[in-house]
Amino acid sequence: MNAVVRNVESSRVQNLVEPADKAAFAAAFPNQPFALKHQFAGNPLFALDRIVDLVRELPADSIEYNSGKAAIGQDPDKTPLVDLDPAEVVRRIETCGAWMVLKRVEQHPAYLSVIEQALDAVARANGHADLKEAGFEDLRGFMFVSSPNSTTPFHVDAEDNIFVHIHGDKFFTICDNRDGTVVSDDAVEHSLTKHRNVKYSDDYEQKSTCYALKAGDGVFVPYLWPHWVRTGSQFSISLAVTWKTKAVMAKNDIFVVNSLLRRIGFPQRAPGHNRAADAFKLAVFRIAKAVADPLRKSVAVRALIRKMVLGKNANYYMKPKAAS
Repeated sequence: MNAVVRNVESSRVQNLVEPADKAAFAAAFPNQPFALKHQFAGNPLFALDRIVDLVRELPADSIEYNSGKAAIGQDPDKTPLVDLDPAEVVRRIETCGAWMVLKRVEQHPAYLSVIEQALDAVARANGHADLKEAGFEDLRGFMFVSSPNSTTPFHVDAEDNIFVHIHGDKFFTICDNRDGTVVSDDAVEHSLTKHRNVKYSDDYEQKSTCYALKAGDGVFVPYLWPHWVRTGSQFSISLAVTWKTKAVMAKNDIFVVNSLLRRIGFPQRAPGHNRAADAFKLAVFRIAKAVADPLRKSVAVRALIRKMVLGKNANYYMKPKAAS
């Protein structure tokens, strides 16, 4: 780990993340995508042997993987799978045809450190003294390890995302849905509470921008902007460095309440249409969440709570964690 520590320490003298065009950053952040550069490539934290170690250290509900041979508009119920244990997927990533995401890598202190440094650079570039002043909360990291020619289907994410590409080539297509014509409010609710994939049409390309990423490149993906990704001819390693503001966390919680009400036959309008109703939903949900959060210490209890809140298929991605 000494090499990792030296790498982390040396990175403090330079910004881990910088906009490729500072004028574009000033005009776009945090409402529109923009290209960026980063210093993650070459860090031993993102070497395959270290990722194998990380797979062993993460809880089972932080690991998701399947075949990379998915359609852009993949039906989640028909997602092709890979019959390997997680560590073997990483070891054989060049040839096994897999797509993998390691969720919440900030659970490991070394990864939390680089995530905090990267977002601190973004906060300062936006004129803030630190993460707290910028309103960046719930910092998380999602590491993607994919075989050549793999596809991440069209989907929506529940946070703002500084996406940094570390190895190989990746083509990252982001679609402008600010007018709601690509992904409806109901589809956003489903994506945030059931399964992230959303329906896709070739017509959406007219409203999309594709960012061709090499090691050292990245892109900012704003909250709820739909996107899909494919890798090039080499295996790929990337990291989504994410955060939420208080406003985003409140909106996400209201989407969850709306999903619960929809399940019992009372569909709701999306957050923002009725402030009084939103405030009531949020107050009730936060009380229930405060009771449930202390119970979420084990994988089994977290799975049970997800099933109760999000439905019977909430744990679709979990597989038994094999010894390796």
